[in-house]
Amino acid sequence: MGKTLFHKVWEDHAVRKLPNGQTQLLIGTHLIHEVTSPQAFGMLRDLGATVKYPQRTFATVDHIVPTNEAIEPYSDPLAQAMIEELRKNCADNGITFFDTNTGKQGVVHIVGPEQGITQPGTTIACGDSHTATHGAFGAIAFGIGTSQVRDVLATQTLALNALKVRRINVNGQLGPGVYAKDVILHIIRLLGVNGGLGYAYEYGGEVFDNFTMEERMTVCNMSIEGGARCGYVNPDETTFEYLKGRPYSPKGAEWDAAVAKWKAYASDADAEYDDVFNIDAADIKPTVTWGINPAQAIFVDENMPMLDSLSSHDRATAEEAYEYMSLTEGAPIRGQKIDVAFIGSCTNGRLSDFEEVAQYVKGKKVAPHVKAIVVPGSQVVAAIAIEKGLDKVFTEAGFEWRGAGCSMCLAMNPDKLIGNQLCASSSNRNFKGRQGSPTGRTLLMSPVMVAAAAITGEVTDARELFQQVAEPVGV
Repeated sequence: MGKTLFHKVWEDHAVRKLPNGQTQLLIGTHLIHEVTSPQAFGMLRDLGATVKYPQRTFATVDHIVPTNEAIEPYSDPLAQAMIEELRKNCADNGITFFDTNTGKQGVVHIVGPEQGITQPGTTIACGDSHTATHGAFGAIAFGIGTSQVRDVLATQTLALNALKVRRINVNGQLGPGVYAKDVILHIIRLLGVNGGLGYAYEYGGEVFDNFTMEERMTVCNMSIEGGARCGYVNPDETTFEYLKGRPYSPKGAEWDAAVAKWKAYASDADAEYDDVFNIDAADIKPTVTWGINPAQAIFVDENMPMLDSLSSHDRATAEEAYEYMSLTEGAPIRGQKIDVAFIGSCTNGRLSDFEEVAQYVKGKKVAPHVKAIVVPGSQVVAAIAIEKGLDKVFTEAGFEWRGAGCSMCLAMNPDKLIGNQLCASSSNRNFKGRQGSPTGRTLLMSPVMVAAAAITGEVTDARELFQQVAEPVGV
């Protein structure tokens, strides 16, 4: 019987079976940032331990970096202290750090792939829940907690439970104006925020075969929002073409050997799955969340659900959501007025996201009452975008063009909602207070849909506003 990629990678990295039934798993690549690493390094010092394999750890700063300040010291003393602590810990332990002066700093889940650090057939861990992003390359990538960050620094291993594997096939062709973000929101809507508990999600089918690496990253990024421990796509020629020539990718004869090895990690044709879930791509439309978790989502041309149409469990959550969001059951989501528009994050802060949006906002203007910001996911993304003139397209349309960072995705920096502002966001989470204000409200959608909302000042079907919306390209 054939094996899935998950099982192949797991077996190759298993050190031993622990008495409690867990597996001690070697972590091939460890990514760290300034938020979950200081305490881990402190615990390491308390134990008198050192970083076992510093060459396997890479650091960047992203969560707390202000995107509207380029010069230190930052106005927020906590942010300044955190970045200085990360610098010290990396220097003391010989860890590669993509600092703000390197031109390579950015959101950890964007920096790893663009530097070629993220590679197929390996295990990756990071103290951030959206580490599943790296699964787009055929890696098994886990978000971990601070004590686990300590464990990886000290031993390069983790104690983990094996997972079941669910194959999610999306076949057919996506319609115009339907993007990778809509695909993953639709998957979560169908399977629920707890549907993936105990599972790794393997994404496949015609849609994923044709997706770019950046589109695959968008979907894998939000696997955790559907309850899955990780999500991945089998590596193929698209994967290899993306990685070729990147700074940390193998070179020369090593490249050919690496590709041969990577190909072998792909799930076998006769691999057996614990579950298979099929979706018709033609059924997916531009999707918008209306509630306080990513499963509370509808197509832009639908009305929000009536409470009596929901199960008792979903009804209780929906009641809470309607009260918090100040929305009305049965009402259309289209036409809902917004206050803020945010394009960025580890979900949709890549170059292709900005290229796709720029072609539609060129020559248009953000609504007067809307604050709209565009935040590149890395300094590399920013530099290429500026070289292409995308920053000017956005600023001329009334968007603010910012520096690289997490920004308003989670608001551990100055980019926060105020009061009960409603934000159209290309990010990944919409729970209460996620964007900095305890009463702030978030509607998740694709970057093109965010742009449409920014221009009209309300939730809008981008297919109608941008009548020339073409086939999806990298969003």
